[in-house]
Amino acid sequence: MKDLKHIVIFRLSAMGDVAMTVPVVRALIEQHPNVRVTVVSRPFFKPFFKGIDRVDFFPVDVKKKHKGFLGLIRLYKDIKKLKPHYFADFHNVLRAQVVRTLCAFSGIPTAALDKGRAAKKALTRAENKVFKPVQTMVENHVQTLQKLGFSVKLYHPHFPVKPALAPELEGYSKDQHKTWIGIAPFAQYESKVYPLDLMQKVVDELAEQENSLVFLFGGGEKEIALLNQLKRDNDNVVVMAGKVKLEVEMNLMRHLDVMLSMDSGNAHIAAMLGGKVVTLWGATHPYAGFAPFNQPEDYCLTADRNQYPLLPTSVYGNKQVEGYQEAMRTIDPRLVCKKVMEVANKK
Repeated sequence: MKDLKHIVIFRLSAMGDVAMTVPVVRALIEQHPNVRVTVVSRPFFKPFFKGIDRVDFFPVDVKKKHKGFLGLIRLYKDIKKLKPHYFADFHNVLRAQVVRTLCAFSGIPTAALDKGRAAKKALTRAENKVFKPVQTMVENHVQTLQKLGFSVKLYHPHFPVKPALAPELEGYSKDQHKTWIGIAPFAQYESKVYPLDLMQKVVDELAEQENSLVFLFGGGEKEIALLNQLKRDNDNVVVMAGKVKLEVEMNLMRHLDVMLSMDSGNAHIAAMLGGKVVTLWGATHPYAGFAPFNQPEDYCLTADRNQYPLLPTSVYGNKQVEGYQEAMRTIDPRLVCKKVMEVANKK
């Protein structure tokens, strides 16, 4: 380990953003046997990197030890103790910039993520819209490492071997011959959430498929109540929210035949594990660079731009445009079910 080049990769942010770093970290380690990595992120995301050779995890305590400007000084000192040869800033917000600058002053080579803001702004603006794909976030991460002299190729990605079913899920082992479908119907912003009445049609139709077992993902009391509503009296629909920890959910995702998700964190977790992911898009669009990793373009079902020509109206879904609240209703639930079953049955 002493002779290895040590790269600290800094990425806090939301669940999906951190999940998108995983394929890059995995490829970096595979393609550079002389490298080891420490990922600096929120403690909750530690399971994302478990089992990747030569990768350590440093949890940031944003609520106490590493809170505020003095906390960032402490965080820098903690990172300095790790003796990194390089600092890769995969976040590039103020908190990361402070730590990165301190690292640079101490002689550690640094590089920062280019978020491609100009291209994203051109894609989402109402006038003179430039409707074409921008560079993906995964490609942006690769480019950040390139600045430090480490080229990474993602053409033929490798994924973790499918593990045995977690002990907490052994009750479903008798159903492993069935088609396992995951559904994550929520997102951070309402503009990215498929209308509940249409999602109900999707859940009911998928539950009617021969030999199907549907798992519903989410979190929090409000979402759990809505998931129980979506389940109705379907015996082959299981609400997973609130029942198991993240690591067990990840284990389950590895056993799914397909995941249906919004433009949200669950899509990226399933994708980083090598799963097949169908996504639904409202105010946002896969062209903004946040499509799940390694998924064909036709796995992304988008709202109708003929009816809603200003789409995408937002990169993250946090901007509402008057008259566009119903845009996702242009995605036919029958089309969603057809695509999910088509993808699930692909070998």
